[in-house]
Amino acid sequence: MTDDRFRASVQYDDLIGSSAADRADGNGPGDWLRAKGLMHQHEFVVGVNVWVGENRGAHRDPITVHFLVTPGSFDSVKESIATTSGAFATRRITTEMPLTEFFGLFKRFSICLSPGGMLNDKRYSYTEE
Repeated sequence: MTDDRFRASVQYDDLIGSSAADRADGNGPGDWLRAKGLMHQHEFVVGVNVWVGENRGAHRDPITVHFLVTPGSFDSVKESIATTSGAFATRRITTEMPLTEFFGLFKRFSICLSPGGMLNDKRYSYTEE
């Protein structure tokens, strides 16, 4: 078993930020994995990690997506993570998919990045141009 940290990271981490998403109704990550026969009915998606590498100015599909799954439901998994010291055990499913198919798993998706994370969770004002 390999240990890792659930945190976005690339080679230089020039831009660091946060993301948030709403699952698509009836076609979220768990639904997609079950339809592909990659996840069992009693499992729960506890994490999603997306890797897009070496675009060099023009995106080329596919992207690599790692889904972390574990037995249980939202409440049981949340409690288990809270009471686990050390690494929480999961099963990682790695697949490649077009970027549009990945974003189709979500109703809404937001990504915020700033140099070195300097704006993370900071209030700001702006003028619209």
